[in-house]
Amino acid sequence: MIEEIRNSGARIKLMQDGDIAAAINTAFDNTGVDIMLGSGGAPEGVIAAAALKSLGGDFQGKLIQQTEEEKIRLNKMGITDFNKVLLMDDIVKGDDAYFAATGVTNGELLRGVQYKGKIGTTHSVVMRAKTGTVRFIEGQHSLEQK
Repeated sequence: MIEEIRNSGARIKLMQDGDIAAAINTAFDNTGVDIMLGSGGAPEGVIAAAALKSLGGDFQGKLIQQTEEEKIRLNKMGITDFNKVLLMDDIVKGDDAYFAATGVTNGELLRGVQYKGKIGTTHSVVMRAKTGTVRFIEGQHSLEQK
């Protein structure tokens, strides 16, 4: 698949971690990321889907059970069709969803925590699906006060 994509003229960035950030980056023009393909945990998929719903993006996924325990757990939740493609509204029902993240290390979307003297600076994003509002927040935190 990688060879086929590269032969089409597209670039690929392989990532070991950070699947939520990679998914969110697809919805921002300044990141240079157009699509994300991969596998990750179900909780991370729900978090990414909530952010993408706020941004007017799209999300598709499948639940892939990796162990017998996971299969039993999914069956208890009423999930028996593991080949079903779950769409955005299957994962995040309605529009009452919020997403918030703060950069720990530098990434395409958020800067990581910066320390200068007695001040720590953070860069965060907060999104609301109902209104499509996206807020970037830069916070300065005294390292002497709790």
